[in-house]
Amino acid sequence: MSGSYLDGPRLLADIGGTNARFALEVAPGDIAAMQTLACADYPRFEDAAAAYLAGVGAGARHAVIAIANPVRGDAIRMTNHDWAFSIAAARRELGLATLLAVNDFSALAMALPALGPDDVFKIGGGQARAGGAIGLVGAGTGLGVSGLLPAAGQWVALESEGGHVAFSPLDAREVAVLQYCWRRYDHVSAERMVSGPGIALIREALAASRGLPLDLSLSTAAIVERALSGADALCRETLDCFSGMLGTVAANLAVTLGATGGIYIGGGVVPRLGDYFAGSPFRARFERKGRFSGFTAQIPTMLITKPYPALAGAAALLARHLAAPAAAAMPGLPPPTLEFDHARC
Repeated sequence: MSGSYLDGPRLLADIGGTNARFALEVAPGDIAAMQTLACADYPRFEDAAAAYLAGVGAGARHAVIAIANPVRGDAIRMTNHDWAFSIAAARRELGLATLLAVNDFSALAMALPALGPDDVFKIGGGQARAGGAIGLVGAGTGLGVSGLLPAAGQWVALESEGGHVAFSPLDAREVAVLQYCWRRYDHVSAERMVSGPGIALIREALAASRGLPLDLSLSTAAIVERALSGADALCRETLDCFSGMLGTVAANLAVTLGATGGIYIGGGVVPRLGDYFAGSPFRARFERKGRFSGFTAQIPTMLITKPYPALAGAAALLARHLAAPAAAAMPGLPPPTLEFDHARC
């Protein structure tokens, strides 16, 4: 490794419903030893973190967890996985001085200003305005939403659970999908459809609405493969439907935030769609906003292509967190701005 902090490397973790990604920050911005562990292989977060540290042969005093979950106080219970833990107890078990827990999409949002032209792929037109609010949405095991707002010369990341807003259909096909889902769910959120598991649900709903046989054995990966190969018309329509729905979610976020700085697309699903996504219904739907179509047409939409960008954002939040007490103690400086509720134990 190319150097270290005075008190050793910092442990970074980006935890989704399926995978937990770990790394060490050995110097400011220098992230090394990245590994991805399957959440299902470990009964607890603590077990996964300890296995990673043992595997790389390193210890850490300070750590940050970017997790696909709301962060409210000490208790963490994941929405899309069965891990549940106390931040304070995990800190003690892992021998850490600091364990900061943040929302994963808040961490990803903090990484956006540092992304360069080679880290994103632009979908459609539009031009970002300097200093404008930025929106972030991403489909994976769930649907992540966040954003960045400029304040006092720095970016403030939003802690949002915007994936759980009510699903908003835009045409008769999507109404039929929604009606099918109402048979099963009291509340049909955007995440129900605009996510990896949602792709399978969309296909199921489309088949049911047309009286076609239901093949529930197809995984999301198999549906995507059949769609992209052209081997299955229903799978291709499913992907078109998913992309249009994502366009609606992104446009809703754009008008809600006034995101003239652009909308970024993260998550694990869309990058797997390859060249298809650029020509998918996504951008046309994004610009289909009635009286605000002209507004959304001016906003660029960028697919994040850089691997593991949330780790860099998490590292930035940890650095700000550790610097906050010192900054607050210095006369003449304003109190630190923190992005969201967190526990420092």
